[in-house]
Amino acid sequence: MAWQVEYEFTLPRGYMDRQGILHREGVMRLATAADEILPLKDSRVQQNPGYLSVILLSRVIERLGSLPAVDTNVIEGLYTMDLTYLQDMYERINSMDAPGYICVCPQCGQRVEVPVNFLNAGA
Repeated sequence: MAWQVEYEFTLPRGYMDRQGILHREGVMRLATAADEILPLKDSRVQQNPGYLSVILLSRVIERLGSLPAVDTNVIEGLYTMDLTYLQDMYERINSMDAPGYICVCPQCGQRVEVPVNFLNAGA
């Protein structure tokens, strides 16, 4: 079995491009050491540490809808809800602990934690 390094997502609102096309489906990959280290040298991060997440996300989002590329301009144009969603996803898939989500069982109503599968079942 191979480790999963890419994770699909669907944005709650979506990114609206200049042509009025809504982009919601995307793929985020696991971060590398360079993804975490290199943005710290960026002057935008040095002037505003909050900008770090914008650069990090622009580096690890491999695809968003039919956009040719995801850069900092795209991340800056996200609705706050979508930015928060992606920041949470980034933290979950890149944490030392196996990420999981709290869900409610549709049959019994009990809250259960469902882990995100790090193993690619199809490989």
